[in-house]
Amino acid sequence: MDSKLLSIYKRLSSNLKWTSQTTRSSMSTTTTTATNKKKKSKPSNSIPNKALIPKMNRKLRHFLFSECLPFPFNNQSLIPILDKWDKENKGMTKFDLKGLIYKLRGRSRFTQALEVSEWVDKKGVFRFLPGDHAVQLDLIARVRGLDSAESYFCNLSDEDKTQKIYGTLCNCYRREGLTDKYMSLRQKMKEMGFVSTLLDYKNLMSFYASSNEHEKVHEVFSQMKDSGVSPDSFSYEVCINSYGGRSDVDGMERLLEEIENRTDISMKWRTYSVMANNYIKLGLSAKAVAMLKKQEEKLNSKDGVGYNYLMSAYGRLGNKTELMRVWELVKVTFKGYKSRDYATIVGAYARLGELEEAEKLLKEWASSITKYDFQVANVILMRYIERGLIERAETVLQDLVTTVMFSSPASWAILASGYEQKDEMENATRCMKNALQQHESGKWWLPDAKLIGLILSWLGHNGEIEEVETFVGYLKAVIPVNRDMYHALIKASIRGGKEVDGILESMKADEIDEDEETKKILCFNETKPDEVCEL
Repeated sequence: MDSKLLSIYKRLSSNLKWTSQTTRSSMSTTTTTATNKKKKSKPSNSIPNKALIPKMNRKLRHFLFSECLPFPFNNQSLIPILDKWDKENKGMTKFDLKGLIYKLRGRSRFTQALEVSEWVDKKGVFRFLPGDHAVQLDLIARVRGLDSAESYFCNLSDEDKTQKIYGTLCNCYRREGLTDKYMSLRQKMKEMGFVSTLLDYKNLMSFYASSNEHEKVHEVFSQMKDSGVSPDSFSYEVCINSYGGRSDVDGMERLLEEIENRTDISMKWRTYSVMANNYIKLGLSAKAVAMLKKQEEKLNSKDGVGYNYLMSAYGRLGNKTELMRVWELVKVTFKGYKSRDYATIVGAYARLGELEEAEKLLKEWASSITKYDFQVANVILMRYIERGLIERAETVLQDLVTTVMFSSPASWAILASGYEQKDEMENATRCMKNALQQHESGKWWLPDAKLIGLILSWLGHNGEIEEVETFVGYLKAVIPVNRDMYHALIKASIRGGKEVDGILESMKADEIDEDEETKKILCFNETKPDEVCEL
């Protein structure tokens, strides 16, 4: 287990023991005589007092949701922790575990969500219901691909192959744009009587929306209403987006009026956000602001995401006054605003050209947050690069590294891309080398293949052999070895007057064949200046 994760677990275990002891001590001084008599007759091997279990579960949930979920533990396996809790009987319930899976899915942490789901299934913590199978099927498709998802589906019993399971597989096909498989499975569902539900219509609308077939979205929406299935908020929002994609403002507004007049639907802030987003895309700023005002009326103190959308929208509109107002509101409304909010406000200020204010907020973030999500820094770095201010971007990152004693490979890769755009390949190589050095095994970041190819090409023509070997060594720890790496090594060796036989042997051992480019490089090495190399 990762040492940092283990230390946190030990602290948690200690806290749990202390809490349990303290609670028992407190209870012993305040309980009645009858209670004391009951405690004396309690056998030593009986189960713990049930009144304590919810407190322990709250501690467990606190650890899971506040320590395991946030950055930087998003790539750590949670299985060692779950195994330890299971072994020590820490009082986990199916609601805790389902809640954890739900939270992980909501944060797009699909690998962790899948391992927890499979751990639950393997341990038999609770019997999987159709909904649990559907969740696992979706996670398998996202993590291991559709072949594995189809295999999981086929291995389910007929009893478990419910409408939810078919609908989930259908949705996986929709997400991957596999039209033939999607339509074939949908036809099978239709024959089984599974296609008259709201979920099926929503999936079909989303399928056509993802392929920009706006007319078909509207057709399905009409079919749904004609068949007696009442559209929900999501259905209206998909259809509104389709009208927006066709620049049909009247259609958008007609649907909004329709849903607002529905007495059986409680208007959500997301619907107004969808309207505002389409107005912004169409350049209708005044109408967008009107929708954002309506959105704000629907928000409450728990709608952090909604306020974040507001800031993002006002930033896109260039409305600094409203942006600042909402930001101040966020700071007052929420006790601990998140890196997500800082990323939005910093990006908005940078987009507006308020670079000094953006840097000020970045420093505020660095000094107030303990779990560093470098998405905040990356937002401002990208804005600087868009403006051609690559040197300033690097200064900002260097200052941030000095402050928090930590950096992200993605941040250095952004700088590398910026330097490459200015044709400063030496600096691009230096920054990418920093990115590769920052990378840890199993982390989510991977370098851009095109940028890596350009750097390797430049190194092959300009780098010293030791420099190329060092860079390739770092690169091989992050991505599989490839032909471009060997070409850079061969070119640098030839320029340095070194033999390349050893490199070619390694290339062969890695099962990388010599292609025409390889032969061309070797041919030029063997050809005298006044001779012609023919391939």
